[in-house]
Amino acid sequence: MAPMATRRPPNGQAPEPPLRVESREELVYLLGEACELEHGLLCEYLYAQFSLKRSVAEGVTSEQLARIKAWETTLIDVVKQEMLHLALATNILTAIGAAPHFERPNFPILSRWYPPDVQIALVPFGERALRHFMYLERPEGMALEDAEGFAALGKMHPLRNDDLQLTAGPEEWHTVGHLYRGIEAGLVHLVDRHGEAGVFIGPLKAQATTQVFEWPQLTAVTDLASASLAIEVIVEQGEGARGDWVNSHFGKFVGILEDFLAERAADPSFEPARPVVPVYLREPPDVEAITLIEDALTRRVADLFNAVYEVILQLQSRYFVHEGETPQEIETLAKTVKHLMNWVMRSLGPVLTSLPVGPQFPGRTAGPAFEIVRPAFFVLPHREAAWKILRERLATLSGVAAELADAPGLGALKALSGNLDGFARDLGGHLDARAAQASAIVTPT
Repeated sequence: MAPMATRRPPNGQAPEPPLRVESREELVYLLGEACELEHGLLCEYLYAQFSLKRSVAEGVTSEQLARIKAWETTLIDVVKQEMLHLALATNILTAIGAAPHFERPNFPILSRWYPPDVQIALVPFGERALRHFMYLERPEGMALEDAEGFAALGKMHPLRNDDLQLTAGPEEWHTVGHLYRGIEAGLVHLVDRHGEAGVFIGPLKAQATTQVFEWPQLTAVTDLASASLAIEVIVEQGEGARGDWVNSHFGKFVGILEDFLAERAADPSFEPARPVVPVYLREPPDVEAITLIEDALTRRVADLFNAVYEVILQLQSRYFVHEGETPQEIETLAKTVKHLMNWVMRSLGPVLTSLPVGPQFPGRTAGPAFEIVRPAFFVLPHREAAWKILRERLATLSGVAAELADAPGLGALKALSGNLDGFARDLGGHLDARAAQASAIVTPT
């Protein structure tokens, strides 16, 4: 039986229920949930960031705008760490022989996918969003209620001790730390049973490392010690170092909330966020009661946003499943992902949230829903075809951005078009070099 490792919460509260990991399949299942959770948190925080007002013309004072910019800086820091956490969780996943997992349900995720008190939804920046973020990042054992509208829906039926399943199944976890500590205990148990060489069977090349992504904490996972170190980074940055949560994500959201409530007390009319609502281009099969975009121009910009988001996931997947790429090509994949996030998404998001949803939603603007088109195809397994698809996609998106840049208020997309075109040419340069090498071999001089 797997060790029921628990962590004694503060204030004499009962420990949260231990997770049970008896097989590699259950470990992969839980790591898949961890990747989806990091992915979902990342999107939640990006949505809140993109919803922030950008100028005094939007009804805030210069002093209030300075506070908004400071909050955005903190959000960006948290977003970058969530990207690190997703990479570390993926490293653990690939280290035990599984594929990277960038799939997830569409938002909102309110019940039956995760434990019922773990819910993910896109909320504009404000008190409700901050309280929801605090709840999701809260330290294990902390008594804290979720924000309004996030009440737990029903109960779950996790694996039982006498349920000797050959396939994986859901388990009852309540916090990010609770999930990862269960994964860590499961790794220990499987290593005790099979040895490190029997558990950590994934190829070393399927790891994201500091050399490419430039995060000091991003280390390859090759054994139990490195896996435990990766988990420690994730948990400490999210909830805090064993109870010291001041500099964690939880602590940062506590600080922003206190600051926001002080600003609101001084000016009850203060509203830092645009009137955004999550919007979809088409009704997804896994979500009910969504808002569809009516405005034609907004639909086109939202489509561009979703397509950029999709190609980021494809590039990330190719990075983790690469086969036959040179070190220079691997570096290009990683740098393209980073630049798409930092140069394109960070600029495109606020453009979208400035645009109207349509006449049935007067005064409301479009919040990106990070739409997942199903069935999704993020993993591109064949090297030459993958690079051609990625180059083709980036070139197409560059052309769309250039066309949209001519519309009133969308001039910022001209620079984005140039960035996307540059990324396409970077990938194309590698393809051309490969073709030239192949030609030289076939027809020697």
